[in-house]
Amino acid sequence: MDYIELSAKVSPLEPGRDIFIAELAEIDFESFVETEEGLLAYVQQQFFDESKIASVEILKNSNFSITYSSKLVKDQNWNKTWEENFNPINVEGKCLVRAPFHEIEKKITYDIVINPKMSFGTGHHETTYLMIKRLLELDLSNKNVLDMGCGTGVLAILAKMKKANKVVAIDIDEWAYNNTLENVETNNCNDIEVLMGGAEQLTSFKYDVFIANINRNILLNDMEKYVNSIVINGNLLLSGFFSTDKELLLKKADELKLKLFYEETKNDWMMLHLVKYE
Repeated sequence: MDYIELSAKVSPLEPGRDIFIAELAEIDFESFVETEEGLLAYVQQQFFDESKIASVEILKNSNFSITYSSKLVKDQNWNKTWEENFNPINVEGKCLVRAPFHEIEKKITYDIVINPKMSFGTGHHETTYLMIKRLLELDLSNKNVLDMGCGTGVLAILAKMKKANKVVAIDIDEWAYNNTLENVETNNCNDIEVLMGGAEQLTSFKYDVFIANINRNILLNDMEKYVNSIVINGNLLLSGFFSTDKELLLKKADELKLKLFYEETKNDWMMLHLVKYE
């Protein structure tokens, strides 16, 4: 599968880069690499639309200066790109997310090996980091866990390493689906069930912990389906959005009888831990 690489220079870098990433994610861009001057963003060639990029709101904002160019990246070139940019991520001194060519760190409880390729979810992005951090704080022993929009499968793999019972990982992107299968095998978590699709893959089965690290619009559209897949007093972890989206998401959560249990931000990105009540 061929991709389009968008190379952008952003000024001021923060929060401009994060805003640009969020808005590109809304128009089918699925993987991002932060650079010293901005970012590299990747979208499947079939979904690339120059007019959509031109309509991105931050490009019209006079408070930011963003220049960009695009080029075709052949499938076989991606490994070199991510190997050059993927550094291991240490979360709270407990979980290490690394590539196969990185050395193992001592005294790490959860050592996760990821071949990210074009999939989102190496731990580099604030939302994935926040989700990993929260999962580290939860007791997942014998719990049933679903990872919606799994990307590389890193969150599902961590859940299984934390002794979760049934773990299901779902992603609508074929590349992410195949990448999760690869990473599940690499980390000896072969009993994780990996599905390709979206919320339509949900069945009548109820989960104790439901993870959704996706953009705001999808969360709002599918939250009711997520809630229907959670047991009473079950947990819904949401991320993939800015702190400015908090009230909008909490309003929807309240309509669905969810209560806020915990929240955390990192560089203006947010994670909400919600609990389902009767």
